[in-house]
Amino acid sequence: MSTDLISPAHCDEQKLNSPTWQHGEVTLLCVEKWQETHDVVSFRFQGVEPVKFQFKPGQFVTFKAEVEGELVYRSYTISSSPSRPYSIVVTIKRIEGGIFSNYIAESLNVGETISASGPDGVFNIVDIKADKYLFLSAGSGITPMYSMSRWLTDTKVGADITFLHCAKSPQDLIFRNELDTVNFNNPEFKLKYILESGSESMPASFDGETGRINADSLKKLADDYQERTIFVCGPEPFMLGVKALLGSLNFDMNNYHQESFGNAPQVDNAPLATSSAAKFMLRIGDNKREMDPNQTLLDGIEAEGLPIIAACRAGVCGACKCKVIEGETESTSEMTLTADEIAQGYVLACSTKIKSNVTLAL
Repeated sequence: MSTDLISPAHCDEQKLNSPTWQHGEVTLLCVEKWQETHDVVSFRFQGVEPVKFQFKPGQFVTFKAEVEGELVYRSYTISSSPSRPYSIVVTIKRIEGGIFSNYIAESLNVGETISASGPDGVFNIVDIKADKYLFLSAGSGITPMYSMSRWLTDTKVGADITFLHCAKSPQDLIFRNELDTVNFNNPEFKLKYILESGSESMPASFDGETGRINADSLKKLADDYQERTIFVCGPEPFMLGVKALLGSLNFDMNNYHQESFGNAPQVDNAPLATSSAAKFMLRIGDNKREMDPNQTLLDGIEAEGLPIIAACRAGVCGACKCKVIEGETESTSEMTLTADEIAQGYVLACSTKIKSNVTLAL
């Protein structure tokens, strides 16, 4: 065994001259792990080989791991800022019954590795331009907003940001100390909270309301919201409520942008009941499979055992993008696809149903 040691100066030189990761699969090494709250954990990753991470604030990575003998993919937003490119931080909320979130929180420790691909996602402040920002988040939906805030305050003097975060209680405030520091150091950064409960244990610096977000609390905490570009992320009920609220207030929805990562829908692996409806043929290379019109392309791809990443299964993450070469399909989500990709025939397999015989390219 060699006893040669690499000097700190040599390590720094390796980092400075390390290649840039912009997209693709990478093996990540966990170098730090800590609890943010009772059910939220953060991981800091570096490349096994030194690498500079380049991504757009708000984008996500998709982890790949074997859980209970099955290969599982899940997407999580990068919570750190690309202004600090030699590591990335991913913050994960443990979900009751969640296969992946509980596995990674319990099993991935400092010194261990995990495969990831990305970065992906159009919900970011590079592709979406703005002069004045209003970040509205709830629960773990704070992660893209935190990344965006750190990027803006690191790279732009006087970035005009109002950050309104909703949480169940003071004990559920993710990034509380870090955001207090950003708020203190940046005069144009206005941090506000809405807490559902916990008035007896409010932080001394608490600036916000109790209850749930409504027209009165929005106007009180962000009185110039009509002049801002709004970014929203959180659980589905929160998303629906905010969108309906802004619609009722005649907000210009051209300035409204949202992303939501909830629980991946449970996949029913039981055989579909025999249907009298017409069957269609799905062709993928040399593979052929007869399908019912109520099945998604993802159903057929997975049934054939073909490789595809299906992280969210809700038309949000975009990981299951594939191309329809021939045939008719019907999609319920095109969230991460560009206009050019849609014109070329790309669809999201998890949210696209077969409507005729279809030839598909992965």
